[in-house]
Order: sequence, then C-alpha cells, then structure tokens
Amino acid sequence: MNYQIDHDYHIHSYISDCSSDPEQSIERILKYGTDNGFKHICIADHFWDSDVPGASDWYKPQNYDHIKQCLPLPQDEKTKFHFGCEAEVDMNNRIGISDKLIDKFEFIIISTTHMHMTGFTVDEKDSSVERRAFLYLDRIRKLMEKDLPFEKIGVAHPTCAEVYRIDNFSDHLKMFDIITDDELKSVYSLIAKKKAGFEINIPFHLYKTDGERQKAIRPYKLAKMCGCKFYLGSDAHHPDALDGAYNNFKEITKLIGLNEEDKFKVFE
Repeated sequence: MNYQIDHDYHIHSYISDCSSDPEQSIERILKYGTDNGFKHICIADHFWDSDVPGASDWYKPQNYDHIKQCLPLPQDEKTKFHFGCEAEVDMNNRIGISDKLIDKFEFIIISTTHMHMTGFTVDEKDSSVERRAFLYLDRIRKLMEKDLPFEKIGVAHPTCAEVYRIDNFSDHLKMFDIITDDELKSVYSLIAKKKAGFEINIPFHLYKTDGERQKAIRPYKLAKMCGCKFYLGSDAHHPDALDGAYNNFKEITKLIGLNEEDKFKVFE
C-alpha cells in the first residue's frame, strides 16, 4: 500500500516566537487536521527547558510554562490532537529538555540542523561548507548516542536549508553534494537502529529545477535504504503553509517511493 497521508507531527502554533501569528491558532490547526482527514496531528512549538543551562536569549522565554498555554488541546472524533515540542541541540550537543519533562510530551522532535544560530548551535568559526558537512553528520551521530526514549523521538527536518545558507535557499544542497552516500547512510543507519522517526520536511516548491529537487530527495532515499521509518512534518508556522501541506506530502512520499510499511507510527 502506498504511504497514506494521514498525519502531521510538526506544527507550530502562535505560541512559538517565530510564528507569533494569531491566525495560527489551536482551533485553526485542528481544522487543518480534520479538513484533510488526518488521524493524528501534533503541536511542536519551540522549547527549551528552564532546568537545562545554556538557552539562547531567543529560546529562554520558550519554556514549559510558556508552551503549555495551548493545553488542554481540543479533540475531534476522527482527528487526535497530540502535545509535543521541538527541542534544540546546542553547540555542545546538549539537548534543551530534562529527563523530568520528557514524559510531559507525547512526541518530541529534536533539531540538529538549525545551524543558522551562530554562537548557540554552532561556533562562529564553523562557517565553511566542509565544516557544516562534518557537523551535520556528527550532530546526528551524537544525538543517537543519547539515552532517550527514541520510540517517541523524531529527527526534525533532516535536510533543513539552515544547515548551510549563504545567499540562496538551495545553498544547503552544496553541503549535501560533498557528503557521500556512505557517510549519510552511516548516520541514517543509527536512526533506524534506534527506531527514531525520520521527518519528511521538504518545501518542494522552493526548488527551482528538477536537478535541485532530485538532490533534495537523495537523503530520504538513502534513509529508506537504511530502514528508517518516516513521519510527515509540515513545520507550518502560518495558515498558508498548512493549506499546501497535504499536496506537498503526497508528491514527496511518491518521489521517495514510500509505502505504508515505511511509516513511523508513534501513536498507533
């Protein structure tokens, strides 16, 4: 069976500072889920635990007291609405969530690819494409070494443009060009072994050529070869991103060649 488009596990609400959009309300997000016939949706606002040192000035206010404002989440008979978060990894490979709060969340996505946060996630000297390629692999590898409940952990936007962006959105493809298939498979195999989720998050419309689109798909095809299980994440911060998510998911899963057995089923 083809991969069924029946969920979205990475959605930001107005509570995330980078959204701050009153139109991106909890009710609007639930409507997105029900309109598309989703079985599950998950809120994943940006979060850094106050008990974990090292938060950036931007992350510091986005603690548990802040993001729990969305609770209790409204529910629908056909669409279950889950409480999750997006946690960050800093330049010391420290994750912004403590053991005592992990159980507060039904699903946790962890970003290793927000390398635009210079001075927080990467050092200022780590600006070359070669250094970013090294860090891309190293940060995933070190995340997989953590003692975490990987059955409810997702690796957020593994091909995020912010891993390496100089002038254009597609700059990050230059970084992936210098990482070999074997190098990518070496870390994706760890994700598969730990049984963590691999997020499908590709804003396909932003790639200008078929060549760019094929390059964008390459890591996902390699992850499939490694046995990774995939979940859908729009990373929507505003309603217009929700509006186009379903068709984007459908196109990408088809191009990767995913089947239903490739799905990461955290809520089933």
